[in-house]
Amino acid sequence: MKWSALAPLLALLLLAAALWSGLGRDPTFVPSPLIGRPAPQFDLPTLADPTQRITSADLRGEVTLVNVWGTWCGGCRQEHAVLLGLARDGVRIVGIDWKDDAAAARDWLRQLGDPYAMVAFDADGRVAIDWGVYGAPETFVVDRNGMVRDKHVGPLTAEVVATRIVPLLAALQKESVR
Repeated sequence: MKWSALAPLLALLLLAAALWSGLGRDPTFVPSPLIGRPAPQFDLPTLADPTQRITSADLRGEVTLVNVWGTWCGGCRQEHAVLLGLARDGVRIVGIDWKDDAAAARDWLRQLGDPYAMVAFDADGRVAIDWGVYGAPETFVVDRNGMVRDKHVGPLTAEVVATRIVPLLAALQKESVR
């Protein structure tokens, strides 16, 4: 048998192996170049009062979850109860309302509850681009020094919070501010 006859079979086996290796991967894990780097610089109006500002400096000093969300996002509604539970447990959450209608977002938080210590309003989506956001919801863990330590793509679930977020938050709480 000639090699030219085996080439299609070999190509098919390589493709099958590549596809098979991807089956065990977590689809919510999206590597981020921000991990281990300072949170991107930003300066945005607050959702509650556009005359007030939230900046990247507001992320320093406390371990913080930064949650990118929007009222148009089904997954954001899905994870909202989880965020409320985290906030009740004392986790500091800063929201970035992404490409949304401000009045609708304020109503949404009034109706569903507000888990956020503060909410920045990213009307044009430029700040979310700097954070490397692909789509809402996305959640980042930022340490006391303003360094991004983790990224979760998709709705937070009780399982993700228990197995990944809470252990990381506990470890980061023990670290000192530099």
